[in-house]
Order: sequence, then C-alpha cells, then structure tokens
Amino acid sequence: MCNDYEQHVAWAEYQRLMQEIALEIPTQQNDLNLPQADDVRIGDEGPVMRKSGEQVELVSMRFGFPPARPKAGPVFNFRSEGRSFANSKRCLIPASAFFEFTGSKYPKTKHRFTLKGASFMAIAGLWREGTGNQPSAFTMLTTEPGPDVAPIHNRQVVVLRPEDWRHWLELSKTESDLLKPLPAGSLDVEIVRQGAT
Repeated sequence: MCNDYEQHVAWAEYQRLMQEIALEIPTQQNDLNLPQADDVRIGDEGPVMRKSGEQVELVSMRFGFPPARPKAGPVFNFRSEGRSFANSKRCLIPASAFFEFTGSKYPKTKHRFTLKGASFMAIAGLWREGTGNQPSAFTMLTTEPGPDVAPIHNRQVVVLRPEDWRHWLELSKTESDLLKPLPAGSLDVEIVRQGAT
C-alpha cells in the first residue's frame, strides 16, 4: 500500500491548474503552503487541499490517522469500496508521484508512479481534526488496482483527474463514479531504486 509519496508540485503550476478548473484559492496562500519533499512518509507533515467555504485551502496535516487501539499502527490507507463518504471530511492530497515497493528483502525495489501528461496529481483522501496532543491528520483512499499498478501491487491509491477534484470535495458525483482505478496507460511507472536480490 502507498506509504510514501513525492510532493514537487510547483506553486505557479498549482495556481494555474486551480484557475483552469475554477477552484478558488485563498489570496493569502503562497508557495510556503505547498512545501517540496522527495518523500512524504507515514507520520510526516504534508499539505492537503480541503474546502473552506467557497474556497479550497491548503492545510498542513500529518500523514496517517492515529491508531484506533493500543499497539496498532496509524491508518494511512483506507479502503473505499462499498462505503459512503457523505458525512466524512474529504480532501485531496497533491502529489507529483506516489511510490509502491516490491521484494521481500531490504532495501525493496521502489516504483515511482506519475500521472501521464500532467505535472501533478491529487489523491482522494479523508481528514480529521486534531484532538488533545494529536494534530490534524489525513489518510489516502484505496481501491482495486488498475492495469498500470496491478503488476506491482494488489491495491492502489485513488488518483483523481483535475476535472473530478471539485466532485470529490463536494461529493457531487457518486463514490462509485469517483473512487476507481484509472484506465490502462494513465500512469507512467519507473524503477527509482533496485532492491536487494
């Protein structure tokens, strides 16, 4: 499952695309709200896009919901099939790529997935307010793997095309229309680290 992604989204490109799809961003936000990172891993802070009135704001949150019970790990991926998210806090996670790993020995082979023909993607997610000493956090939604991911992993994060970003934030399409793998050839994949043999 995706526990690592890359955030190299340029602020100018983010602004351009948000304007193109008519999603308004707060005037006080800038490139500091979209920090660059080679790897955002579970427990790291990362920017998420969420609705705030009529605007879409970038907010820094921790990757992974706190464990639901003692000794459990954080919830960083959340299965989407057959669920309603009408009463959930929905968000988008901007990413230039996401990673999947194969192999049984460390270091594992690291595969980098990017959205073909686009400078970045958004992954469908959920967020929760922080409580006590826990900060606000987000998790990524997953679905069955599409043809581009299936040879490498048996699940994949839900990658949304820009035309569906508003639909996810406002849930103006059904979950089954949005939370599904992309068609074959939508994602490019490259090996960025060869694992141990």
